[in-house]
Amino acid sequence: MSDDCIFCKIIRGDIPAVKVYETDEILAFMDIGPLSEGHTLVIPKIHACMLHALPDAVAGALLIGVKKVAHAVMKANNTDHYNVLNNNGSFAGQVVAHVHFHIIPRVAGDKLLGNWPAGSYPEGRMQAIAQKIADALKTLGD
Repeated sequence: MSDDCIFCKIIRGDIPAVKVYETDEILAFMDIGPLSEGHTLVIPKIHACMLHALPDAVAGALLIGVKKVAHAVMKANNTDHYNVLNNNGSFAGQVVAHVHFHIIPRVAGDKLLGNWPAGSYPEGRMQAIAQKIADALKTLGD
């Protein structure tokens, strides 16, 4: 745990939160700055700034928790739609440097999160990037 991390403070009980789900590995609570009603955060109870830094067992428990909480958020908000959002690093929009997933219920016409600015690759670039990723995976091991 980190002494100055707001999410670690919530886990320790130093800062109050409206909790919705908790296990030995994870905690889910309401976002205090919701994008929609029911906006919920799911976090691991160990401190890690980025998803890839989590131990595999914790990452697995976290994803299972995200799945379970997302289903409950969807049912509680009477919608069949939601976003699961995870930012890693400040350039990616991460504000709190503790791994967390946003579960954001969606309804038709809510105009949240705007349009996806899809791009395209020049000829051969996709394959070159894919090869770099595959090579990096080989160096990481299991």
